[in-house]
Amino acid sequence: MNKILLFLALTLGCLSVKAQQDPMYTHYMNNTLSVNPAYAGSRDALTVTALQRMQWVNFNGAPITQSITMHTPLRNEHIGIGLSILNDKIGRSDNTSVFFDYAFIMKLNAESKLSLGLSAGMNLFQADWNSIVLDQPNDPAFQYAIKNHVLPNFGFGAYYSRERFYAGFSIPDLLQNNYSVDNALIGKEQRHYFFIAGSVLQLNENLAFKPTTLIKLTNAAPIEAELTASFIILKKVLVGAMYRTGDAFGGLVGFDLTDQLHVGYSYDWSFGLQTLRYNQGSHELVVRYDFSLFDKRQIHSPRYF
Repeated sequence: MNKILLFLALTLGCLSVKAQQDPMYTHYMNNTLSVNPAYAGSRDALTVTALQRMQWVNFNGAPITQSITMHTPLRNEHIGIGLSILNDKIGRSDNTSVFFDYAFIMKLNAESKLSLGLSAGMNLFQADWNSIVLDQPNDPAFQYAIKNHVLPNFGFGAYYSRERFYAGFSIPDLLQNNYSVDNALIGKEQRHYFFIAGSVLQLNENLAFKPTTLIKLTNAAPIEAELTASFIILKKVLVGAMYRTGDAFGGLVGFDLTDQLHVGYSYDWSFGLQTLRYNQGSHELVVRYDFSLFDKRQIHSPRYF
């Protein structure tokens, strides 16, 4: 497994990488379904996760992102299904997406699983750029207004997991759709590639170490990696630090209030932006709840991923 991870890391590092278009999350490890459909049904319960990210606080027009994901296994233990809803608002642009997820789950042995997932849905994009007050009022780049621009898309993912380790690869949007007004091309979606991995190392009876990572690639943009190191205390409290390459660092906390309810908060500070002197960092809130559908014994604690 170590050799496989090293090979993947070296391969990803050699790829040339147009700007990142998908939203970023500090709590990516709690919001996996939003980037990988193969995660559907992996928690053996109906799991509902709500997340809100307020980026670059006090910077006018900064991104605000909300997402809700739901997924569950079916009585057929080889099938998981899910639903992902996302709203991402940046300035005068607003993008809402709804995707349905399907995962086929294979038991490799008594301790590990491999899932292959597909997603299908649509993006609803709106932008009112011609309402922006400009220093150059005749700038042609801001003469457009896009309303109710609906674009379908499909995604693919693979997800390997065991009790204390997971790794996955996904392409959430396979189609590279064009945005056009009056037959004029004004934008294009770029295909993004995601690699995720994480592990839990038990240090003693009351303390565990949880390293995780999310690597994002897209054509002609720098590779972006999220590196997170967290400690789980008394199997209930999570405290950690994060680093996003070339962009930000920060901290996160999480609490398992019950075996089924988890809440988390994170703050990160952008050090690699020209806007850093004008914003007060980024805040993120996440709430996750596991509903037992078929057997209450399915809900066990701790559940690490």
